[in-house]
Amino acid sequence: MSFALPARQVTFGRPNASAVQYQQQQQQQHGLASTYPYQPTNGLALPGPSPLSNPYPQPQPQQQPLQPTVSLSQSPPPTTVPVAGPSTSTAPPVPSTPVPLTLEQQHITAVEGIVPTLQNIVATVNLDCRLDLKTIALHARNAEYNPKRFAAVIMRIRDPKTTALIFASGKMVVTGAKSEDDSRLASRKYARIVQKLGFDAKFSEFKIQNIVGSCDVKFPIRLEGLAYSHGQFSSYEPEVATRFMLLLFFWLTFYKLFPGLIYRMIKPKVVLLIFVSGKIVLTGAKVREEIYTAFNTIYTVLCEFRKP
Repeated sequence: MSFALPARQVTFGRPNASAVQYQQQQQQQHGLASTYPYQPTNGLALPGPSPLSNPYPQPQPQQQPLQPTVSLSQSPPPTTVPVAGPSTSTAPPVPSTPVPLTLEQQHITAVEGIVPTLQNIVATVNLDCRLDLKTIALHARNAEYNPKRFAAVIMRIRDPKTTALIFASGKMVVTGAKSEDDSRLASRKYARIVQKLGFDAKFSEFKIQNIVGSCDVKFPIRLEGLAYSHGQFSSYEPEVATRFMLLLFFWLTFYKLFPGLIYRMIKPKVVLLIFVSGKIVLTGAKVREEIYTAFNTIYTVLCEFRKP
């Protein structure tokens, strides 16, 4: 038995269109895809197997799976902005740091939360040198000197708003400050003014001599009953009380509220002026804690003599 092989047709010149279509059909049947298709440049079709009709598939390069790349320049995920409305989070609230109480708040009374207000502080300073009061009065601002009326120069400054009495011995009294720090600052300013006038003044022996405070208990008081029950501590003489107020507390307006009662407390050693309207003036303290302690002590007594 003999088999006859089909003869391959060899053509010279440009390949016809039917041959090209036949080759494309063969590629589609075998599923071949040539990376470099065979295109004769001189139009000559050589005998033998054509690359387009290669029955062996070309090995395809294996593609590596894509790995997720991380860029350093990527921005962080967007944060959620809180929106007004009811919160659905169940996180426990963070405890806030407690605010420290001021010195006044530490001495607030248990009833009504009343705290005395400091009205005046009297301090003394020793400049440690002899002074010529006429020179000070002539060259210093806001200073007055009348030796026939008072043997001291009266000088005032605006910040802190205070008044100083300067004596020829070098002693000085500063009044009108509302706090201990303002009193010390004002005393240093007065000493500096005297230094600039050519005196060898020094700032020494600063001491607070008196602190005055005031408050209102907001209810009327029966002064007659208070004077009768606490006769050993109090004196109720409106004429004497009026004269006492005009001499010591002329910068306050409580003198319009008489009759008043003078209550001398032993511990702390503070003098209280108590009025029918419920206004109270406390004086004689050396530190502000004595003002607060004296008021806390007298408040329970005043509640017993409250007018109906």
